[in-house]
Amino acid sequence: MTTTQTDILHILGEDIPLGAHKEINFSVARLHSATKVEVPVIIERSKKPGPIVLFTAGIHGDEINGVEIVRQIISKGINKPRKGTIICIPVINIFGFLHMERETPDGRDLNRVFPGSKKGSLASQIAYKLMTEIVPQVDLIVDHHTGGSDRFNAPQIRVVRDEAFLQKLARIYGAPFVLYSKNITKSFRAACYKQSIPMLLFEGGKSLHFSSNVINTGVNGAKRVLSHLGMLHHKFKVSIPKKSCVFIEESRWIRAKYSGMFKAIIKINAYVEKGDTLGNITDPFGKFNHFIKADYTGYIINVNDAPLVYKGDALFHMSTALES
Repeated sequence: MTTTQTDILHILGEDIPLGAHKEINFSVARLHSATKVEVPVIIERSKKPGPIVLFTAGIHGDEINGVEIVRQIISKGINKPRKGTIICIPVINIFGFLHMERETPDGRDLNRVFPGSKKGSLASQIAYKLMTEIVPQVDLIVDHHTGGSDRFNAPQIRVVRDEAFLQKLARIYGAPFVLYSKNITKSFRAACYKQSIPMLLFEGGKSLHFSSNVINTGVNGAKRVLSHLGMLHHKFKVSIPKKSCVFIEESRWIRAKYSGMFKAIIKINAYVEKGDTLGNITDPFGKFNHFIKADYTGYIINVNDAPLVYKGDALFHMSTALES
């Protein structure tokens, strides 16, 4: 990985020398009450030059597992590098976080407006400031997300296919699954890709819900990546995953064929055969019971936790082809 670190790092109007600790406020707008809303950008620089790694979370304000992962990276001192620089932004969409909502106050999905605009919507201005004042300084980004409402994602890393550096880092990270997925237009990952900034996108858990397994996977994955880059202090132990990560070439959703009360009986991460029973849908009156069967053989990487579903709702996300 090519490093861009210099003696002086210039971010958000501040000059930060080697060996410095700095907390800078990232702000775009105020609340209606004129109260400032500032997002701390926490920067730790070693005296030794090296890579610049950025940890981000909270692009969607209700995705709090990632916020907790980055918080633990800071609180445990993992962000104090042996060499290089570590930048942490635990909550990018602070407006959504305060209201426990996915979107920014203008109703936009922040992860669909990148690279943003200096004079655009609120979401667009946040994206623009991130892409122009912080992202160009870094060598690697680890961005954290969760599944949507009631959809619990198995801990996984998402990368684009044929990116050898990211594939290697994804394996080192050690999440149970690595999912090859295309960049979504106007997403943070797509914008970084166009600027040739590599990104590991971590997915795990569901919105407005803490999962200790997901959080531990994220924190341990961060330590493994930093250790591989020579940035992790020796006082931190790096565990080896009990199982090798599974690389998923293709995946599909199994959707509800009926509306009703839904109960999954299969566990997340489970390997199932085509035809295995995954759950059932019933009605409130005891007259109907439909068993949901696996349409494919593969791993269960997302389970819908909603107790009530409508016909067509996504229930299970399954791998359909694994990397050989």
